[in-house]
Amino acid sequence: MAIPLWLATTVGVTGVLLSKVDYNIFFMKFFRNLSRSKARARLYNNKYAMIPVMLGIEEPIKIKDDIDAENAMHITREQLEEMDGFEGTPLYLSIKGRVYDVSAGGKFYAEGGEYHDWVGKDASRSFGTGCRGGVDRTGMECLSESLEGLTDNEMKEIDRWLELYETHDKYTFVGYLVDDPVEEIVERVHEENEAAEAAAAAAAEAEDLDLDDDLDEAEEEAEQEEEVAA
Repeated sequence: MAIPLWLATTVGVTGVLLSKVDYNIFFMKFFRNLSRSKARARLYNNKYAMIPVMLGIEEPIKIKDDIDAENAMHITREQLEEMDGFEGTPLYLSIKGRVYDVSAGGKFYAEGGEYHDWVGKDASRSFGTGCRGGVDRTGMECLSESLEGLTDNEMKEIDRWLELYETHDKYTFVGYLVDDPVEEIVERVHEENEAAEAAAAAAAEAEDLDLDDDLDEAEEEAEQEEEVAA
């Protein structure tokens, strides 16, 4: 029995499309969205939350920073790096500068887990691109907090992951990622010293130029006096 042309074409096209799918990322997003659907249903009493979320047409949930800011901790990047699950430490990750404790998901976030690459750092860029090693299409490090060059769709992906951690019933918001104040002071002092050295060098150069001008004028006066005497 001959296979209809339309069926053969459909199967062929489907095969090509499926061959280009990154199943790892696909299932990560699937279970993420499933968890978000359950959280929306739980928090907002919306039993139909799953449909728009799974279709990717849901309205974003705004994260209220002003409410969290009063009691939130400030965590430096150095401190965050230590929260990697080793030697009894909790599992922390940061996304868009917000730090979450994901220790309850140790199966996924501990060493050897699917999401361990995100632990101990702010890898916001990776949440958007799905790239978790090396550099992405823009040439930037995948596991970076930089959002430079990301598309609108990639920014939406980051917000979806942020919503997962914010609304998950087992993950908790810890605080905000900040620069180390000591490093900031050292860097500021270094910059001030460089500026002072540059200013001193410019002043010395200007003084040398003035001295050269004075010498030139003196030589000219001497030559004129010699001419008059002659």
